Amino acid sequence: MVHGPAIRLDKWLWFARLARTRGEAQHLCESRRLRLDGRVVERSCARVRPGSVIAFARGDRIVAVRVEALAERRGPSEDARRLYTPLLGEEQARLEPA
Repeated sequence: MVHGPAIRLDKWLWFARLARTRGEAQHLCESRRLRLDGRVVERSCARVRPGSVIAFARGDRIVAVRVEALAERRGPSEDARRLYTPLLGEEQARLEPA
């Protein structure tokens, strides 16, 4: 069992500005299109910790980030950017056409 500080995934996505609203973050979590450490997420209450890897599709791009820090509130974009490290470069992030 993993211990340590953790927060709800939907809150973290909103705090990190990877979702425009908390409702959008909840919908993303419940859509089964998001993976947390390789597992499909079904509920917005999934716990995220520093070191976790989050991946999901946004339009024709893949967003994949490693969680570096947690936050207690939604702050300015400069602060939000410090919460994660992107894992894919611009070229790798595009989805191949079907």
